[in-house]
Amino acid sequence: MSGHPPTTELLRQEIRDHLSIVTALEALIPSVEHVSSEICAQLERGGTVLSFGNGGSAADAQHLVSELIGRYSRPRRALPARSLATDPSVVTCIANDYGYDDVFARQVSALAGSTDVVVAFSTSGESPSVVNGLAAAQKNGALTILFTGEAGTAAAQHADRVLRAPSTVTARVQESHILLIHLVSEYIDRWADGEAP
Repeated sequence: MSGHPPTTELLRQEIRDHLSIVTALEALIPSVEHVSSEICAQLERGGTVLSFGNGGSAADAQHLVSELIGRYSRPRRALPARSLATDPSVVTCIANDYGYDDVFARQVSALAGSTDVVVAFSTSGESPSVVNGLAAAQKNGALTILFTGEAGTAAAQHADRVLRAPSTVTARVQESHILLIHLVSEYIDRWADGEAP
């Protein structure tokens, strides 16, 4: 085995860093509630949640969609949601014919309307495909929501609401996004089940 494996102290520091981010996320609860209530209002109007991101953020986009179509913590009706990162034929067609920067914008242009919610995930907030996807969503009148980290600004310019993880470290941002997805999902589950959130 080459190189040096991580030491116990380095791994413990990762846990401490994670805990400090989770603690800091408590300040975002009012924003999470506001964003969640807006998503519920759009769903009530017959809208669909469209979600996307690249790499680990694509997995986060799929995670949100699976919680909405399936359920988070209680039995309730399936909610309309779709991940735009999961169809390889569509993604590769757009990437080949128009360029990768348009893979989400092209889909959003075709699918998103004024009652829909477009949720983008980008740890940096600078990915051109995410920026362009959000810009297309705003042009179509959809509610736009961005999950990002502390430093991202390009995508935030095209987001009506931003849930910003309090870190610039990719791993910490992604961990924050999972928790934020679960908080949003809990709120929406309660709404869809007929309980007051």
